[in-house]
Amino acid sequence: MTSKPLINADRLWARLMSLAEIGVTPAGGVNRQALSDGEIAAWRRVIGWAREAGLTPSTDAAGNLFLTLAGRDRAMAPLLLGSHLDSQPTGGKFDGAAGVMAALEAVVSVAEQDEKPARDVIVVAWMNEEGSRFAPGMMGSEAFTGERDMDAIRAARDADGVSVGEALDRLHQAFPDMPHRPLGSSAGAYLELHIEQGPLLEAAACTIGVVTGIQGKKTFQVVVEGAEGHAGTLAQSERRDALAAFARMATGLHAEIGTLDADIKFTIGRLFVEPNAPSVVPSRVSFSIDLRHPDNSVLDAAGARITALCGRHAPPCLVTVTTLVDAPSNAFDPRLRELIAQAAGDQEFPAMDILSAAGHDARHLAKICPAAMIFIPCRDGASHVEHEWTEPADVAAGACVLAQVLRELAFTTRSFAAGGEVGG
Repeated sequence: MTSKPLINADRLWARLMSLAEIGVTPAGGVNRQALSDGEIAAWRRVIGWAREAGLTPSTDAAGNLFLTLAGRDRAMAPLLLGSHLDSQPTGGKFDGAAGVMAALEAVVSVAEQDEKPARDVIVVAWMNEEGSRFAPGMMGSEAFTGERDMDAIRAARDADGVSVGEALDRLHQAFPDMPHRPLGSSAGAYLELHIEQGPLLEAAACTIGVVTGIQGKKTFQVVVEGAEGHAGTLAQSERRDALAAFARMATGLHAEIGTLDADIKFTIGRLFVEPNAPSVVPSRVSFSIDLRHPDNSVLDAAGARITALCGRHAPPCLVTVTTLVDAPSNAFDPRLRELIAQAAGDQEFPAMDILSAAGHDARHLAKICPAAMIFIPCRDGASHVEHEWTEPADVAAGACVLAQVLRELAFTTRSFAAGGEVGG
């Protein structure tokens, strides 16, 4: 361990606020959609900071951004740390971005020291974590871990009909000289800092959350097919009104799924009506379902009921239910969690164990390597909103914990894999 400061807190905050200028909304939030001009601009800014410290940028077929500090033995499995740069349409300054910037600051602080790490240390910004422009989310980390096929990813389209493939090609054209890594390169371990997106740390007056795991999540796309008709002439008894069928489904789903127990999280968050004209009976409705629960057995049972419930309320319309995401609850590596807790204690930051109610890219990395997450508080637990806020001191604290764990891992030649040791 070094006696020098673990990070430059002022630099970290200044860069985080500078990044928030890209895609800034009138209310002071951030709208920086995946693979958009805004994300391209964010890449340019982050890459510039990384190059100043001697880090080498690269990307892959999935549009993930990698910033590498070369280690002494480049054949060793690297340490990855980061998060994402895309946001919700009315998102905040910290969701995802705080994790990328904290990771960059931690690695830059190592690069400024005299000793070279034993292995490559890589800051990563995953493509399309949010899933707000292209569904489903977490495409970049799923492609990296081999969970989702690139052909399927490239075929997905946004609301304007632009495909992920077209947007990826445009991103890569903006960086014609950037090296491309093989998709799914090795990872020795993965660390991700993130705002909690909930109220528990703030309520407990804790600065650091040692994340035990992530609750399970299922998402569905539901399409209801009816028939158009004149609103003034078509009798109610003759209508195949897709919106009316949706209303019956939504009511039934909320009543039977949304009240299963206190821990269930059921959301219908996106709705499209066609032809969406005031005097035309709707012929088609598509909507999303987001279902979450920490107990996989409860989650599976609830998810299995959705198709039947939609079918029950659809007539005289037709309904199709497609599963987009099926991600069970997971637990993070206990040894990495111990290192995070130790780092918080060493630096006298109050800490607590916490389960993540929101999904993160770390869920997918945990399937291929030891992985862990660090949470920091956000005011009132508010996230995915423009007034999302985290105190500068909490951002710095989380980055300091991340930097200490990074040093424990980056300078060891021991394996991170199960049965191996870390530290030393």
